Formats: sequence, C-alpha cells, structure tokens
Amino acid sequence: MTSRLVETVSINYEDFNESFLTCGTCMCTYDSQEHIPKLLPCSHTVCRLCLERIVEGQTRDTASIRCPICRDVIQIPRGGVATFPPSFLVNQLMDLMARQRRDIIPKCSKHSAQELLFCETCDIVFCTVCTGDIHCGGNQEHTVIPFSIAIKRMSEILLHKANRCLVNLARAQDNVTEEMRKLDANVDGTFEMVNRSFQDLIVLLEKRRHEVLQNLQTVRDEKRKILREQLDIIQGEKDQVERDSGGLNYQIEVRNITKKIGDLNEKLDMTTTLIEPRENAFIRYDFKHNSAIHNIEQALKDFGRVRVSKTFPALCTAKYDPLSITHLDWVVKVSTVNYHGDTQTSGGDPICADIRNGGGGVIESTVCDGGDGTYTVTYTPRLEGTYRLYINIFDRPIRGSPFKLNVTETNNPVVQVGDRGSGEQGFMQPVGVAVHQTGNVYIADTGNSRIKVLSEDLRFLKHITMEGLAQQSATGISSTPAHNIVTVNWRTKQVTELSVDGSLVSHFTCADFVEPVCLAVNSRGEIIVGDSGAHKVFLFDSSGKLLRRIGSSRGKSIASEDPGQFNLITAVAVGRADDVLAADSRLQVFSRSGKFLREIYPEGQGKGQYGGIAVDTDHRILVTRTEKGRSFVQLFTYSGKPLFHVDSFDYKLKRPAGLAVTTGHHVIVVDLGNDCVKKYRYK
Repeated sequence: MTSRLVETVSINYEDFNESFLTCGTCMCTYDSQEHIPKLLPCSHTVCRLCLERIVEGQTRDTASIRCPICRDVIQIPRGGVATFPPSFLVNQLMDLMARQRRDIIPKCSKHSAQELLFCETCDIVFCTVCTGDIHCGGNQEHTVIPFSIAIKRMSEILLHKANRCLVNLARAQDNVTEEMRKLDANVDGTFEMVNRSFQDLIVLLEKRRHEVLQNLQTVRDEKRKILREQLDIIQGEKDQVERDSGGLNYQIEVRNITKKIGDLNEKLDMTTTLIEPRENAFIRYDFKHNSAIHNIEQALKDFGRVRVSKTFPALCTAKYDPLSITHLDWVVKVSTVNYHGDTQTSGGDPICADIRNGGGGVIESTVCDGGDGTYTVTYTPRLEGTYRLYINIFDRPIRGSPFKLNVTETNNPVVQVGDRGSGEQGFMQPVGVAVHQTGNVYIADTGNSRIKVLSEDLRFLKHITMEGLAQQSATGISSTPAHNIVTVNWRTKQVTELSVDGSLVSHFTCADFVEPVCLAVNSRGEIIVGDSGAHKVFLFDSSGKLLRRIGSSRGKSIASEDPGQFNLITAVAVGRADDVLAADSRLQVFSRSGKFLREIYPEGQGKGQYGGIAVDTDHRILVTRTEKGRSFVQLFTYSGKPLFHVDSFDYKLKRPAGLAVTTGHHVIVVDLGNDCVKKYRYK
C-alpha cells in the first residue's frame, strides 16, 4: 500500500506567541502581573490593564463596557474588572510556552536522528526506519505528516473546539439565565393571578354576606311593621276606653251607663285577641341546613391549581407532509417529551405556530390541544410557494423548527382505477357515478352495459347487468333514500330502480321523454330527470307519477339565454331544501316547485361545458367542467361564489362526466375520456 507525505508549514514560537499570547488591544504579551488575561462573556480575551483603562476612560459612570474586539456590551461584575474570570486556555498555553521556548521535534527512541511521522488515516505514530520506509494500513492511500506538525495541528483544533465550547456554554448560560428571569416574572404574574382569583372569591363571599344581612333586616322590618301596627291598634283602643270611662262620674241616667257597660264588655272580648302578638320574635341563622358548606369546602379544595410542565422543546417533534396542496386543510402533529425523552401524557403547554412565505406573508393557522401531550397545527395555504413553519413551546423552538413546507397547485388523485376494457378493472365510456349509503360506489359503465360496484377506496366488488342497462345507453345513476339504485336509459327512455344486489324494484317511462340522460333523487324520494332532447327537467314521485316540468328550449330565434331555458342538459343534482340544479353550458338553480332562483357563475357562460354536478354536506357545489381544452373540477359556494379548481398536471382529466362526493371531503370523478375513475381530496 502507498503512503503520501503531506508538506506542512511549522509555526515557530514567535508566530504562536504573537497570535495567541498577545493582547489584541495593547499588543502586549500576557503575563501574570499587569497583563493578566481575562475572559469576557463574549468569549474574547483581553488583559486586565486594558479593561481598567477602558473603565477609567468612560465619561459616564455605567455598569457596563463594550468589548474592544466585537463591541458587545459587557456587564461589569460587582468586584470590578479584576473579578472577570481568567482565561484558562491562555494561562495553560503560557505555562506550556514557559517550559518550551523552542520547537521540539519528536525523534525515534531507537533512531535519535530520525523524526517521527504521524499517519492521519491510521491515527498512529511511526518511524520510517523502523518500518523499513513502508507504511501499510489497508487498501487505501494514507496521509502522513511530521509528528511535530500533528501535535501543533491538534493543539490548534483543541483550541478551536475549546473556544466553540466556551461560546456554546456562554450561550447556554445566557439562555438559562433568561429562563430564570422568565420564571421569576411568571411567578410574579401568577402570584397576582392567585391573589386576584381569591379576591374574587372574597368579593363573592362578601356579597353573599351582605345579601344574608339584608335579608335579616328585611325580615326584621316586616315583623316590626306587623307588631307596630298591632301596637297602634292597642293604643287606639286604650285611648277610646279611657275616653269612654272618664265621664262615668257625671252620668245620671242608668240607661247610658248600661250602654257603656255593654260596649266595654265587647271591647273586653276584643282586647283578649290583642293580648297575643300577631308576629313572633323568632329569627335564627342556619348555615348547616343543607350541603352548601360541604360543597363550598370541596369546591375550595378544587379551586385553583398551579400547573407546571416537564416538556423539553428541543426534543419535541413534528410530523407533517412536506408537500401541501393549495386550498386543502393540512395538519401538523406535534408530540411532546420531557428532558429524558419520555412521552408527555397531558396537554396545556403554550404552543405557538407561525407559517410564513419568503416575503413574510403569514398563513393563518390554528393550534388544537389533544390533551394527551400531542397538538395539531391546521393550516390552509391559498397560494403556491415555499413556506416556513415555526413551532415554539415556551418561546423555544422544537426540534427541526423552522420546517420547510412546499405548496403546489397540482392536486393529484388519491386513487385512480380502470382502463379501457371489459374486465374487473375495465371501463368502456363510463358516464355516471353514485355513492350508496353503505359507502360503496356505483359506476354507470355505459359502453359495457353494466354497473360496476366499487368499495369506498375503489376496489372492485362486482358487476350488475340487467335489461334496464342494455344497448350501451344507461348514462344517469343515483341512490335513493330507500337505499336502492336508480338509472335512466336514453335509448329505451326507461327509469329503472334496482336493489343493491341488482334485483329489479320498479321501472317507468314518460311520454314526454326525448333523450333522458341524467337523473338525481331528492330527500323525498322524488326522481329528477334531465332530458337533453326535450330541453327540460322532469320531476316524478317515487312511483313514477309526473309532478312537474321545469324549463324550456332556448330556440334558434332567441338571441339571449333567458332563465329557465336549456340547450343540451348534461347533469342534474339536488341542493339545499331539495333545490334542483341543472347544467348545460351554464348552471341554473330552481326551487323544488320549479321557480328559477339564480344562475351560478354567469361569467363562464358560453366558455365551456359542464359534465356533472354534486353538492356536499357543507352545501358546496362541485362541478366537472371542460373549458378551452382544459378539464377540471370547480368548486362554488351555494350562493355561486367561485372558490377554486381541482386540477392535476400529472393525471389530466379528459372529458370528465359525473361526480359524487364521499366521506372525508373526497370527490369521485368519472373520467370518460380516459375510461377510468379518479378520487380527489378537495378540502
């Protein structure tokens, strides 16, 4: 094996002394008397004499100075500059240089004239004479340098590493000191909150005390009023008796005296009723008559608590999808642990999330506490770009923060199944789709004259074939409140209802049918059929009885498109309160009674064609639309405000037809041009 000797430059004592043992301010060599090396909090070393001169030269008496090297503000210790800690490394180097005033070149113990070499690859010292001018240590080229240079290089690395350690330790010291300051500030604030909360209790107790005392005074006043009224009656009767008996000495006629005696007999009977007080003096204060005092005691035991947290932000992690899609909700899950890495099992930590783009713009986000030591950060990006997610706990970043989030407008399907064919995975001109109450998906595989049944995740389950699906013309499909499936065949002009296993339930037709191509079923079980040939929408009850007609043909002579007029109807759907939505090149909304309500997205009129309509549980309207050679899913509010498009640059739609919403804010789209079915997430 080969070795290569690396030429290096040796640093002599003077160079080393000037670089490492000289004060950078006064350019004097450090010593143990005047120019004692002092280590500043910023990790720079300055001699004590220079520090004293800096303090003496200040015009104002302050407790700080600026480092003459980096200009950081340095707080002077209470004992003055002399109490700054000594620079341990500089003192060690001074001791080393005091013992070694010249370069010492390590020599071989057997060959005194031979300089030792050091192999950096093998990390060994060797003598070329002892090894016979050959150094072997494996199947690779080795880097060999003089051992004296290796010692110096290691010393430099040691010094560099030590300085970095000191910088990190100083930073750690600052961080811990700052955390202690925050702790004291939080304790002070918490003290105030404790005092305020218990003062509120005292206020409530005092209020209740006043209410009880006020009640006591009210009861006393009511009792006194009754007794006072009785006293007034007694006094009045007493005065009357005294007046009546005062003139008896002058009465001569026996008749008058007899009358007064009779009156006094009556009064005597009446006075016996006044002897008993009409009110009593009983008043007693009870506070143990119920469980209130016990409840208060228990409530006071539970009132207030001092919460702490062992969460260690530097070890907490976040799980997220680095690639987000515009207009969809995305969740970042934060898991917290303590200093020892143990999972936290309770919440309550003050977690903050901030999402910003390159220009400083902020994406609104919400934080939800799971109560089990986990937290979720939810955000919905509106624009494509690169964002940064900052997650802090106790104003300290968690591990990996900030996180890079890439946002794209491309919304690829979650699942895509099918290709052209007649097998389990095959489709031939699929048109309609319905989601059953069980979650299964029913596809009108029109070209194969069948219905393909798929699971919610689009796995094949079975095929349904029957007479109502014949002649490759069953295009419309929907589920009913009775958990059945209903289809419409534009060639046979038959509306067929079948069970989920494919058995015929009922069927009907209408004399007004010309080319019925689509249908929907409302909450009443009424069947809505869109007829592109008749340019009308028909509403039937569940038995097939015609209830009403909606719309009319535009006609070739009509210059403008009036409300309620249709050309080639492509889709119908049921909206809020059983409204009827119908589409051709425009999207119109009618009440169940047939009254025109509004047109959705009138500015898109004449610029494209709709293929399917669906309304989700949040009353958002989803449509498939082809415009200028581009096909996509478009979302509107129920009032008609455009929201956004669902488009995929990697899996482009080609003549999308029917669509249906399913759980988890997913939409299933029948891609007629690609003979497949695609499932997208739209929120």
